[in-house]
Amino acid sequence: MQAKAVVSRMLIAVCCVGMAGVGTTVLAGLGAPVFAADRGGSDRQLARSVKEQLKGKNFRDVTVMVRDGTATLSGQVNLYAYKLQAVKKARKTHGVKAVRDNIAVGGPTIPDNVLQRELLKKIEVDREGYGEVFDAISVSVQNGVATLGGHALGPVTQQSAVSLTEYTPGVKEVINKISIDPISQFDDQIRVATFHAIYGYPPLQQYAIVPWRPIRISVQNSRVTLYGIVDNEMDKELAYMQAMKVPNVFHVTNDLIVGNENQEKSNK
Repeated sequence: MQAKAVVSRMLIAVCCVGMAGVGTTVLAGLGAPVFAADRGGSDRQLARSVKEQLKGKNFRDVTVMVRDGTATLSGQVNLYAYKLQAVKKARKTHGVKAVRDNIAVGGPTIPDNVLQRELLKKIEVDREGYGEVFDAISVSVQNGVATLGGHALGPVTQQSAVSLTEYTPGVKEVINKISIDPISQFDDQIRVATFHAIYGYPPLQQYAIVPWRPIRISVQNSRVTLYGIVDNEMDKELAYMQAMKVPNVFHVTNDLIVGNENQEKSNK
């Protein structure tokens, strides 16, 4: 009887160990696919969340795929600004770890020289009445990529020019190389004095008639640079001489272009 009891206890112990082993195996086997399914479900939920953020006609052709928390945006938008907005919205979606931007910018295809002239015209009259005479922003376009350069009096003007370019049809990308002039009360005094010296001089007052003023005045650390287009060499020289007369100006760079010369160069 004792032997049978010992055997019975041994069988019970073996069975318990076996069941524990089976239980452990089953749990481990279920754990891996359940975790993977949860992760896949999480990615699908994230994709739905990102797509929810991209509601509206501006993003109707944008597709979203999420894998391991990284959202990949593909498809097409009509403006470069919409591309930036889509990426920004995706990055702000809770749970998204990173964003891959594969969005193409569609819209009209405009020749580079035509697009450049259009952008220059828009930027020239942008923020009229906010000291635009002290901004000298340049534009170059190659294969639809617009590069902005030159100088801006402050960050508001810089961002305004960038935003204006981003929302222009035909622009596929924007590269911002605009320098912001350093903040200086001393430079501000020179700006105002140079403005009055040039635009208050009777032979040059005609350039104050047009709202965007073709003679632009940029000042950095008491150094003055003149930009824009004038009618003839005499006006170019007069503007330079007037700027040189301003007190506390260290140096004047005369980058004014004579209109007829500029036209002749463009026709060559």
